[in-house]
Amino acid sequence: MPAKAPDPHAALQPYADKITTAEAAVGHIHNGEHVFVGTGCAAPHRLLQVLETMAVPPADVELLHFLTIKAFGHDAQGQSTTRFRHRSFFVGTDMRAAIKQGLVDYVPMSIARVPEMIALGRIPVDVALIQVSLPDAFGYVSLGVSVDIIPAAVARARLVIAEVNPAMPRSMGDSTLHISRIHHLVPVNAPITEMDRMPVQAEAVQRIARYIAGIIDDGSTLQIGLGPVAHEALQYLTDRKDLGIHSDLITDAILPLLENGSLTGARKTRQAFKIVASLALGSRALYDHIDQNPLFVFQPIEAVCNPVTIAAQYKMVAIAQGFAVDLTGQVCIDQFGGEFYSGMGCQDEFLRGASRSPGGKPIICMSSTTEDGKASRIRPALLAGEAATIARTDVHYVVTEYGIAYLFGKSIRERATALIELAHPQFRPELFAQAQALGYLAADQTLQNLRAYPVEEERTVVLKDGRTVKLRPALSSDAQGIRDLFHHLSEADIYTRFFRHVRGLSNADVQRLCNLNYEHEVAFVATTGPREDEHIVGQSCYFTNPTTNLADTAFMVHPDWQGCGLGTAMQDCMAQHAAKRGLRGFVADVLPGNNRMLRLAHKGSDTVQVERNSDSVHLTQLF
Repeated sequence: MPAKAPDPHAALQPYADKITTAEAAVGHIHNGEHVFVGTGCAAPHRLLQVLETMAVPPADVELLHFLTIKAFGHDAQGQSTTRFRHRSFFVGTDMRAAIKQGLVDYVPMSIARVPEMIALGRIPVDVALIQVSLPDAFGYVSLGVSVDIIPAAVARARLVIAEVNPAMPRSMGDSTLHISRIHHLVPVNAPITEMDRMPVQAEAVQRIARYIAGIIDDGSTLQIGLGPVAHEALQYLTDRKDLGIHSDLITDAILPLLENGSLTGARKTRQAFKIVASLALGSRALYDHIDQNPLFVFQPIEAVCNPVTIAAQYKMVAIAQGFAVDLTGQVCIDQFGGEFYSGMGCQDEFLRGASRSPGGKPIICMSSTTEDGKASRIRPALLAGEAATIARTDVHYVVTEYGIAYLFGKSIRERATALIELAHPQFRPELFAQAQALGYLAADQTLQNLRAYPVEEERTVVLKDGRTVKLRPALSSDAQGIRDLFHHLSEADIYTRFFRHVRGLSNADVQRLCNLNYEHEVAFVATTGPREDEHIVGQSCYFTNPTTNLADTAFMVHPDWQGCGLGTAMQDCMAQHAAKRGLRGFVADVLPGNNRMLRLAHKGSDTVQVERNSDSVHLTQLF
């Protein structure tokens, strides 16, 4: 006779007086009550199914929840079949049809502030429906991978009903609940919610992810969300060291970093060597990693998202995905085309916290166009039906597939210039004209660059004295940095560069040095310091003559950076760029006494032709 299978709910036997059926449990919900539904994996699907199919459901019941996945049904036409009104802090796939049907009240607020509002009674909770793990020997169940706002809801509810599921992992941290605080236990035995992710194929998303990864340093502490861009960015961080996690949400994106040893948390300021989160959504593999693993610390959402705690973390990186941004920097992250999508989550706390973190980086990312490519997500002004969810005063980094802009502390003109360069090239002329019409840009400013920023041309160079600079293509937004460089030059350097005495650079002059078309006009800058405090210490450019297939060159180098090989590095960078484009070489007219340029020309080529006259020296440098 085959052995009898062990009872997966044997641990519940001491609490037999609390065990009941789903049908009996939901029968205790009264008319007009506010019913909290657990988040993500804590949503009790059996209880919700029975509640929705009751012959005579309680009247005027409101379901209150954050993020639910496949917890509420839809018919063959995709319409929501829920019979109740909902109050939701997040508009995910479960709620999008219901909100169009007028069944959902979306509440645009940070989820980190919800526990406070529940405790004050301003968000009423009468009943809590949750899903928990089996109890341990001491009578404690675990809230598993969905802690978030559940402790606040349980503390306020008059009635707590819990599905008890052996599949729910036991997480470590502040995630336990004594069974005495649960009024009814409903045993279930089913897989908990999983969220599978398909590899992202879109080139735009991959480019954005690579840009984001490029500004994340070793030792950074990361916050990630549900957005595909943030998830994809982590896949490019496997070569980093001592990364940490302090995040409202974790997903499968952390698994490759765990497996290759990049994710140690060694440099975290708070809770070093621990992965701190409030909920997890991913695969069973992620849940198995979390189960009874002291590496993971799960806490209520208000503890994880405390701005003081976030700001104290070393190099805190927060990544938020936006739907639209206007030319002043206002960002919408929960609405698009008049429809509500996603929600605030805890992005406000994390973006502000990261901005105050030592070396922190608050990042907003989005593709430059809508999915069909017919509209720009970078707009002169946000449209009706697009709220300014993130104020322009709080926006630092904005990333699209066309590059990175740093906006904090920048003027409206500087912001508009930088954001236009992040737009799809087909929309840049219209945005530029609208920015001028709004008075954001000067009437004499021009638009030349209509191509994607060539990040592949960036390079880091170590100079003869050991200092490091980044050489990169110039941007229109480099205008002020180039003007600052000019004013650090000596009068002799200025005369050598411009062949005349120049007191300042007009808008037209400075744009000629950075706002180029990259077809016949190319410029590079040498920068030092982090992107948010970047200083231009050198500028070089070349202008092609299609008749000769040669290009005129010119250089500016900060006095403190002369004599250390920076000029040679910039020349080599430009020569490689020009050679790839099929140019034969460079030409330059220099003053007879400009020995630095003469030496530089000979360093850059074995074939240099020198033609002297009384006023100047004409150099031809062949590749």
